[in-house]
Amino acid sequence: MSEPSKPQGRKFQLPEHLKEYKGIWVIVEQERGSVHSVSWELVGEARKLADKLGVEVGAVVLGAESPELNAICGDAFTYGADVVYKVTDPVLADYRTDPYTRVMTDVVNTYKPEIVLLGATTLGRDLAGAIATTLATGLTADCTELDIYMDNRSLAATRPTFGGTLLCTIQTLAYRPQMATVRPRVMSMPDRDDSRSGRVVEVFPNLRETDVITKVLSFIADREQNEAQLAFADIIVAAGKGLGKPENLKLVFDLAKVLGGEVGVTRPLVQAGWTGFDRQVGQTGKTVRPKLYIAAGISGAIQHRVGMEKSDLILAINTDPNAPIFDFAHLGLVGDALTILPALTDAFGKRLSVNRLAG
Repeated sequence: MSEPSKPQGRKFQLPEHLKEYKGIWVIVEQERGSVHSVSWELVGEARKLADKLGVEVGAVVLGAESPELNAICGDAFTYGADVVYKVTDPVLADYRTDPYTRVMTDVVNTYKPEIVLLGATTLGRDLAGAIATTLATGLTADCTELDIYMDNRSLAATRPTFGGTLLCTIQTLAYRPQMATVRPRVMSMPDRDDSRSGRVVEVFPNLRETDVITKVLSFIADREQNEAQLAFADIIVAAGKGLGKPENLKLVFDLAKVLGGEVGVTRPLVQAGWTGFDRQVGQTGKTVRPKLYIAAGISGAIQHRVGMEKSDLILAINTDPNAPIFDFAHLGLVGDALTILPALTDAFGKRLSVNRLAG
């Protein structure tokens, strides 16, 4: 796994007109009063970066005026924000690219943050690209690490490249704001501090519904969809090509059911039609951060590793003792997953039954 290194060459001097850009912003993703957890993860990460730069963390909360929106503003302070930019208008009640981009462009041009972060969700990716294009600035997508190069105060955004075989660190030197998106669960969730408070800057954009071409016909929340919610699972049992054939996926589902977890797979299994894309873990799938990740028959190629390496505990099962996954797994079992998985299912089933009876 290649580590990012500092760029070589002469020290870059930021143009004078860009030095007025200060602060790190997170655009809080909320729909109908429900905040996507990646927003708070990014506020926590912004806090670390801002402390290095000696600047404030700003959280931008957009929507229609409501008690739920006010509560979100309060939550932003507890997770690390110093200032909340509360942008309210009835037109912003539901996300649509055009009004959100128009408003965010104006707010950025007015208050001039040096860094803007968004979650790499469906909504975040759409909005980030639109804002960056409108502002004619740089955007680094799907980052796995963020840092600050203090010699020029630039954001060092690291992401996989060349099919996941390398990690590339990207800087946006001559443009502001610097923008980046980060997938859910890549950064850790910060601890709440209910003693924190800050100031609220209210913005009233005065939008007109008649100027917006797109209309919201209905709203279907993700939790109502019959798909795997890997990003929020505490336990994931994942399968790779080492399982041999699709029928053997049942062994993975059986163990996941006993543990109360979700099932994940590698990209080759999705490409082979074993299961749907919603279960794919890795660079081109989901990024996960469970308490327990059991990898069965997975070699540990970097394309998969970047999507699960920050799990609290990784248990790898592989017949090859030299498989790359053993280099970063916390625990390893060298053996046939087709034998070990049923044994684990049986053992956990018995232990959990005993615990339930004892309780």
